[in-house]
Amino acid sequence: MTFALRPTRRLYAHLSTSNFVQCRTIKKEHTLKNGGWERVIPAFRSVCGEDGVSLGAAVREQHGRDESVHRCRPPDVVVWPRSVEEVSALAKICHHHHLPIIPFGTGTGLEGGVGALKGGVCFSLRNMDRVLDLHQEDFDVSVEPGVTRKGLNSYLRDTGLWFPVDPGADASLCGMAATSASGTNAVRYGTMRENVLNLEVVLADGSIIHTAGRGRRPRKTSAGYNLTNLFVGSEGTLGVITKTTLRLYGVPEAMVSAVCTFPSVQAAVDSTVQVLQTGVPIARIEFLDDVMIDACNSFNSLSYPVAPTLFLEFHGTEKSLEEQVTVTEEITQANGGSDFSWARDAETRGRLWKARHDAWYAALALRPGCKAYSTDVCVPLSRLPQIIVETKEDLMLNGLTGPIAGHVGDGNFHCIMVMDPNDQDEVIRVHEFTERLARRALALDGTCTGEHGVGLGKRALLREEMGPLAIERMEERRCI
Repeated sequence: MTFALRPTRRLYAHLSTSNFVQCRTIKKEHTLKNGGWERVIPAFRSVCGEDGVSLGAAVREQHGRDESVHRCRPPDVVVWPRSVEEVSALAKICHHHHLPIIPFGTGTGLEGGVGALKGGVCFSLRNMDRVLDLHQEDFDVSVEPGVTRKGLNSYLRDTGLWFPVDPGADASLCGMAATSASGTNAVRYGTMRENVLNLEVVLADGSIIHTAGRGRRPRKTSAGYNLTNLFVGSEGTLGVITKTTLRLYGVPEAMVSAVCTFPSVQAAVDSTVQVLQTGVPIARIEFLDDVMIDACNSFNSLSYPVAPTLFLEFHGTEKSLEEQVTVTEEITQANGGSDFSWARDAETRGRLWKARHDAWYAALALRPGCKAYSTDVCVPLSRLPQIIVETKEDLMLNGLTGPIAGHVGDGNFHCIMVMDPNDQDEVIRVHEFTERLARRALALDGTCTGEHGVGLGKRALLREEMGPLAIERMEERRCI
């Protein structure tokens, strides 16, 4: 059976760490009235129990927002399925009544993807929180959508394995798959797109598919369409992800982190490119501009020089680390970089990377009482110095606060805009700035979003990036 998902405020949703389906069939709109809800609510309760359905305003509002600046858009009802069978049964009810479905993971998205603009039913997936299958000898694991990144790594603690994709937030792993999340380790370990082996997905009509075949987990395949990567990054517009099979890695024998400052953005990026060109398998290489490092110093009681800065981390054996560090130091010093400030033990490394992951809160602390909006773009590495310099000039020219931090190893950076939501002039200037930033990235052969997703705010930009014909194909949203 074919079906078309309902035209919505976006092609994609976000994190986010939640996936999203706005569904309809045969081009009918969601027109369920109060009398209709009286029939639907008992049907929901017959699937997931009395305690598995809520109409409470506070609960609905909690599920109508993420960590973005987009205002709360609560669903009409929240349900808590406990299994894929219950997700399927609930989806069939929604399909029959032409109700939008908004799956909810941990709500850590940054683009407003969980907002129910047309009302509908929120599927809160937190009760599906089992680690289902761990195959240590094959380096893979299958998890339900309630399992988070930190939760999985805690489960794996005594196995010698870990899952390295780290977006900062303790996000739902299925939500991370839905938004093709990445983070600080992507330069070595890749994004979710490279680390998802299989997905179990409930489609809008309640049917269940396995994108690589039921129970299959090969490291590579050339069989049929690559359905797994079709759903990774689809932000829930194609279905509800109820299980993901992930690639795992051995915990490195040794890890060491370092901080290095530079006289310019160009010098920091040149060092990054040269490190990658020499084949150093660097695990993390993060950029912070002078405004961001100053904010991190104040927020975390640190004392790094206020200058363009790289945070680096090396993984491997003790012997391989010596070679990696030696080569990297030679390159950074040739580009005017400072001597490395080392973080060798786990506690010190933890403080260093906590400072990086606390960048959002550090930026907020620059203007107490204000709100923050984080936007991200990604460009080819060679274009990174140009876009960062032009972006900083744009910020200064328009009197805006927007410290920059980025995964410089893959050309992705974030601008954390701190603004007074009650100052409409500033809100408008921030919106116009973020539009200019995204179009600047597109003009440099990049993308309007490297990892946050499209969500509510970048629908028009997606059309510019992909072109009208590609968007038309996406809008058909047809599944087999």
